[in-house]
Amino acid sequence: MSRCLPWFTAITATTSHSYSRIALLLLAAALAAVLPVQASLASSRDSSSFIDKVLVEKSERRLHLISRGKVIKSYRVSLGKQPLGAKVQEGDRRTPEGFYWIDWRKPSDNYNLSMHISYPNSRDLAKAKELGVRPGGMIMLHGTPVDEEYPEWYFHTLDWTEGCIALTNKDMRDLWRRVKDGTLIEIRP
Repeated sequence: MSRCLPWFTAITATTSHSYSRIALLLLAAALAAVLPVQASLASSRDSSSFIDKVLVEKSERRLHLISRGKVIKSYRVSLGKQPLGAKVQEGDRRTPEGFYWIDWRKPSDNYNLSMHISYPNSRDLAKAKELGVRPGGMIMLHGTPVDEEYPEWYFHTLDWTEGCIALTNKDMRDLWRRVKDGTLIEIRP
């Protein structure tokens, strides 16, 4: 202990009992202040590593959180009612494919929490212009409706959105906590 805390050794080496008591109180106060901060930092590193990419694999119905090239966590997702193929136009009920950003978020009255995906990108806009259609928008990552007639597991077993990517509410809360605005999202077929 003397190598780490030379002042502690110097104080406790004095003959006065009161100095030893003061030193122990100072040491206890210092440890009480430092240990919770270190524990908090360690738990935040372990439980919410910096997520630099969100990867959605539509064919697998999986969303992966990626940190420095490694998958940190995966979730099952539901897609648009027409899950095959990339979104082309407004109302086609397809989930987009490509590279986007998670650019803002908000609580949702209908779907618990929601995070906006920056669809359409420049490629999507060019394709829609070429076809003479509107590309659509408001593609979100969101939770599941709270519905007395249909429980959450019901929604989680099928593709039901208008083109968004849906997770269970528990998974959406976890995603909301781990993923920051400005994170890259890649959506693959």
